[in-house]
Amino acid sequence: MAISVFEMFKVGVGPSSSHTVGPMRAALTFASGLKDAGLLPRVRRVKAELYGSLGATGKGHGSDKAVLLGLEGEAPDLVDPDTIEARLVRIREGKRLTLLGLHPVDYCEKTDLVFLRRQTLPYHPNGMRLT
Repeated sequence: MAISVFEMFKVGVGPSSSHTVGPMRAALTFASGLKDAGLLPRVRRVKAELYGSLGATGKGHGSDKAVLLGLEGEAPDLVDPDTIEARLVRIREGKRLTLLGLHPVDYCEKTDLVFLRRQTLPYHPNGMRLT
C-alpha cells in the first residue's frame, strides 16, 4: 500500500506524526478492507507487527495507540483526543478490540501487537504487517 507524504504529515495521536498517522491510516485501511470484502464477521483476532523504526520507537512515539485506534475505525484527523486514553484502557484491560466499532475480537497486547526492532520489510525500513 502506498501512502503519499501529504497524507503522512497531519495531526496525529502521538509526539511523532510519522509514527502515528501512517500506522493509524494503515490499520483503518486494513479493517475497512476486511469489511468491504465481507470478512469482518469471520475475524477472531488481529495481529500487528511493526518493523524497523516503528518497532524500535513505536511505543514511545505512540504507534501502538495509533494502530489500536485505527483498527477501531479512527482516522488521525478525526479522532477525539479526549477519548483516546479511556479507549486504550478499555481495550487493554478488557482484552477486546472492536474493529471499526462494529465487530469485537479478542486482543492480547503481548502477542497481537509485536515490535520487531531489528527486522525490516522489503522496500522500506519502517513497515508494518497486519494479519
